[in-house]
Amino acid sequence: MSDVDPQRPQPSPTPAPKDRLPLQIGVTGGIGSGKSTVCRLFSVLGVPVYHADDRAKALMVEDPQLIEGITARFGEVYDAGGQLRRKALADQVFNDPEALAELNALVHPAVFRDARRWSEGLAGHPYLMREAALLYESGSWKQVDEVLVVWAPEALRMERVIARDGSTAAEVRARMDRQMPDDQKRERADHVLFNDGSRSLVQQVWTLHQHWMRTAADKRA
Repeated sequence: MSDVDPQRPQPSPTPAPKDRLPLQIGVTGGIGSGKSTVCRLFSVLGVPVYHADDRAKALMVEDPQLIEGITARFGEVYDAGGQLRRKALADQVFNDPEALAELNALVHPAVFRDARRWSEGLAGHPYLMREAALLYESGSWKQVDEVLVVWAPEALRMERVIARDGSTAAEVRARMDRQMPDDQKRERADHVLFNDGSRSLVQQVWTLHQHWMRTAADKRA
């Protein structure tokens, strides 16, 4: 298990030369594809993993610049203690694509800044991973060297999410429809990991780990 806290890195005193920075791998996939499971396996191998969705939630109550932007656009969605009233915000954006796009335009840059600081503090690692459900949609794929898409068939993904969250099929379908279709993700990916039970997940992770260790070594040679 990695002994690095991915949420609270210690930044390097000075930026590392570009050729000494870790190789950065973006990880994405549709809801229920198993991204978190795959990232846990890489963590066991000592690979630091940045979870963009978790950090986005944290930054919405930690980042003053982001809080100011959300308040200016969406009004009093924070309580007196500074906690985000998430339902109040969700009510404004859930069925309003324009409002959701405006919220994402505030949150995504904050996550980009946070991820950059995080990666700069991990210069000693061969490679690191940045997991994000909206890796392509947010534009953060431009900040990584390679992209791994975790894939599973839609029916299996829906079954997993219903069992995990207690959601209805209609709720899961609505969430799926807000993400880029899986076939488009696969077309753009550098690597696809199949999490449908047809092949060993551990073996696929180990093969990719070896590949990126070699790539990182070549980069630093």
